[in-house]
Amino acid sequence: MNNELLEALNILEQEKNISKETLLEAIENSLLTACKNHFGKAENVKVVIDPDTCEYHCFQEKTVVENVEDPIEQISLPNAQMINRKYELGDVVQVEVKSKEFGRIATQNAKNVILQKIREEERKVIYDEYNSKEKEVVTGVVQRYIGKNVSINLGKADALLTESEQIKGEVFNPTDRVKVYILEVKATSKGPKILVSRTHPELVKRLFESEVAEVREGIVEIKAISREAGSRTKIAVWSNDPDVDPVGACVGMNGARVNAIVNELRGEKIDIITWDENPAILIQNALSPAKVISVIADADEKSAKVVVPDYQLSLAIGKEGQNARLAARLTGFKIDIKSETQARESGDFIDYENDYEDDEEYYDDYESNETASAESEPEYTENATDAEE
Repeated sequence: MNNELLEALNILEQEKNISKETLLEAIENSLLTACKNHFGKAENVKVVIDPDTCEYHCFQEKTVVENVEDPIEQISLPNAQMINRKYELGDVVQVEVKSKEFGRIATQNAKNVILQKIREEERKVIYDEYNSKEKEVVTGVVQRYIGKNVSINLGKADALLTESEQIKGEVFNPTDRVKVYILEVKATSKGPKILVSRTHPELVKRLFESEVAEVREGIVEIKAISREAGSRTKIAVWSNDPDVDPVGACVGMNGARVNAIVNELRGEKIDIITWDENPAILIQNALSPAKVISVIADADEKSAKVVVPDYQLSLAIGKEGQNARLAARLTGFKIDIKSETQARESGDFIDYENDYEDDEEYYDDYESNETASAESEPEYTENATDAEE
């Protein structure tokens, strides 16, 4: 029996990842419960279990008295001396209780205690495992639709992809494998409740970490992300190694790396631009693929005025303002975009060379803006929207 018990505990430890110590504690509690059901009390019951052999003994501690009034806690001197002749009045005797003496109800209750403990520990192990993966990306298998929500199996537990966290227009079929971002893991009486997302900007960041070794190793940093899930994402990257091109590392040879992420996001367009500490240059890069003539950025007000060529205005703004909106989120600046003609008519376009060449303050601004506008457009823009979109 002890060998069978030991083997069962080892199997549970391996398959359910529940420690043997926890299971032995459950057995001890079950024996105490059985004693309480059988005798009516268990305050004087002691259980001893050998963790190596799983051999266990259950004892009742009884006081030796001359006249027994409570047979559960007391024992007569003659009966005590039958166990050991050295016992005298007032001594405490350990009387072994055989578990086979327990009634059916007591045995059933003991069994329920063990099963309940196993279920609790199993839920705790699963919760701890997925709680450690919170804010990470995992791969799951689509199970079924629950209303407008989707149940996704992550292996040991099911996660819920709510309607608000789904990419608009994305349709799932049972057995589809998808990558999801774990938003939150909650402990409930029925096990962990796992909420996942397909729209969170961090999903894109984690996908780049898994796909691009330089990002995973910290050589290339993703400084900022702005995303409209299912449509377009802009990311700003920076290299801590001057010999590593951050945009090229993220794009990969022939676009292999970024295309793998685009495919995972089912065609979502991704613009990769170079991060710069200079807000003017950063804003110019963020408005890619549009070309920029000049940028005047106010760091205190977090606002910027941008002038683009007339034929580039629709491209800079983007379809329904998307390009400008994503650039504003990426940089944290409120961006006002005007065409060259509009800027000249409103007086916002400044010809620095003719009007301010003697003004040192404006000349400094001019140099900064000329530097920004003279920069070539970002090395790579994946699936750039053309002006007619």
